[in-house]
Amino acid sequence: MKCPHCQRDFHADVDIVNLGNKGKTENFTYIWSVHKMTCPACHLPIIFIEYKEHWGSVVHSGNQWMVFPKGANRPSAPVEVPEAIARDFNEACLVLNDSPQASAALSRRCLQHLLQERRVSTNSNLSRAIDDALNAHLPSHISEDLDAIRNIGNFAAHPQKSQQSGEILPVEPHEADWNLDVLEMLFDYYYVQPKKSAARRAALNEKLEEAGKNPMKEPSSD
Repeated sequence: MKCPHCQRDFHADVDIVNLGNKGKTENFTYIWSVHKMTCPACHLPIIFIEYKEHWGSVVHSGNQWMVFPKGANRPSAPVEVPEAIARDFNEACLVLNDSPQASAALSRRCLQHLLQERRVSTNSNLSRAIDDALNAHLPSHISEDLDAIRNIGNFAAHPQKSQQSGEILPVEPHEADWNLDVLEMLFDYYYVQPKKSAARRAALNEKLEEAGKNPMKEPSSD
């Protein structure tokens, strides 16, 4: 897994503490446990709470969420992303487990700001802004998932999502997660990879200068 503190990958050595049965419904009882681990790189603790559903003699998978550090199992926005956009994304990740509706509203607003910042679309209607983005020659895997946001978001049934993207509204299954996935792809395409490319060109130009040669031609600005 990836450490939520330092973002390094590590093999989790999990210590499980069973808390027993607490709570029940008409059909099942809840079986609770605490999952504890320590990142071997930064040595900080990571704590999950888990419950399973006990139906008679059968135990079904339930749900698990991280209680320390507070947040979702996602890295923060890359440092290359503008601060205001990164702030909305990070908050959308933070509230994902507690409120998928709030997370989706934040990520839709984040998407709209990103498309405006990158001059892809100035349309205040998110659905139409996505149309503009789909005409901007994005890589096919990003275009397909970006279009899926509109489809799973059911903008026709909830037009506020496209007209007032920050509204707290019902979300379709997996919509909040998918929004964040697409934003991560857009961050990489619009911010991370251009910065890496610029760094590579700068390093090559330095070598060319040392060799007494002309620098590379700068790419045209978008």
